[in-house]
Amino acid sequence: MMRKVTVTDRKRYEVLSQMLRDRESEIKNKLRSLREVLPAESTQVKDAEEQSMEDFVLGMDFALMEMESETLKRIDEALHRLEEGTYGDCEECGQKIAEARLKALPFANTCRDCQEQREELAVSERPHPRSVFEADEPPPAPRGRASARA
Repeated sequence: MMRKVTVTDRKRYEVLSQMLRDRESEIKNKLRSLREVLPAESTQVKDAEEQSMEDFVLGMDFALMEMESETLKRIDEALHRLEEGTYGDCEECGQKIAEARLKALPFANTCRDCQEQREELAVSERPHPRSVFEADEPPPAPRGRASARA
């Protein structure tokens, strides 16, 4: 059974849709300007420090572009959920996502509780680096000088 769409629902839809499209446009403009700023192949001779700094900045620009592209994907998914009528429903538990969360993060697809559980699970599954002090076997006994006085 299809739920009747009220004037309030339609208004909410329009506001959310516009908010998502504005954010999408903002990110596309940012990506466009980043691409324009990226340096073309340079034949200029640089010392190691200059090259290292340029590589670092370029790496940061690419990382930013990747993050912004992921955000665009999430916005597109949110617009699709809005069209389907499932926008604002948590994909994990099915409960409504808090309005404040959607205003802060309009492409959120999980409620705060489910997102926290997802993050805790990701942290617990992440391999923990071993310390040099952690070993499978006990450390060897210290080798000290035998006392000359006996």
